[in-house]
Amino acid sequence: MRVAYQGEPGAFSEAAVLRLLPDAEPRPYPTFDEVFDAVSNGSVSFGVVPIENSIGGSIHRNYDLLVQRDLSIVGEVQVPVVHNLLALPGVRLEDVRRVLSHPQALAQCAAFLRGLEHVEAIATYDTAGSAKMVRDEQRRDTAAIASERAGTLFGLESLRSGIQDYDDNITRFLAISRQRVPLGPPDKTSLVFTLKSAPGALFKALSVFALRDIDLSKLESRPVPGRPWEYLFYLDVAVAREDLQCARAMVHLAEFAPSLRTLGSYPRWRERDDVPASAPAKEGAGRG
Repeated sequence: MRVAYQGEPGAFSEAAVLRLLPDAEPRPYPTFDEVFDAVSNGSVSFGVVPIENSIGGSIHRNYDLLVQRDLSIVGEVQVPVVHNLLALPGVRLEDVRRVLSHPQALAQCAAFLRGLEHVEAIATYDTAGSAKMVRDEQRRDTAAIASERAGTLFGLESLRSGIQDYDDNITRFLAISRQRVPLGPPDKTSLVFTLKSAPGALFKALSVFALRDIDLSKLESRPVPGRPWEYLFYLDVAVAREDLQCARAMVHLAEFAPSLRTLGSYPRWRERDDVPASAPAKEGAGRG
């Protein structure tokens, strides 16, 4: 079973794939758009993409892609993120003048980076990709922020471990598929809707769930392209789409929401003792 993720082997997204689907064959792609494309055209069975981090917040591009593509959320997984400062063997911390990583990782390690003198933080496309760049460029003034596994894969040493600003640094990932079949019994639903600009419009929209004692676990807004100051509202509710109360709430919401779409109904992530936080990729797994 081929599963797409964004980045290079050793990325936290690869760890998310194997945490959610231990028997998967992870397939790396350079961008989130290409992950969605691979799922859409059938090159892979699923895609696993980050949607929010407990420190850095939401990954807005993936919220936009969920609306742009006709795919369904079928599962989710949470991955504890431990960042390492990686460099070529023999490099000392005081030798480092450049630090490469994904913008989210740089934001998650902002306090640590502020404590380094004369160091420039440079945003790249991926954490593990940054480790690969350090290996390929062989620059002894450059380090990368990435996982311990990325350091092992690319022959780098850890100058510092656990450099994220907060210990409880967790990223939530979504599994997406062309098939609207959840990876287990659903007990969570993601929606997106629009509202007319009117006093109390958002209050009324959320009240249809409050009146039925349905818990809201996430609310996000994104601009509607080409329509300044109009917004799409993304909502996660802690109940299955087929639940009678949820179905009634959505019918109620549809009465005053010009557009309403279910992005997926799927099982909430629950930690399992037999699933490691990260696991090595299968030998020979590569991009297809």
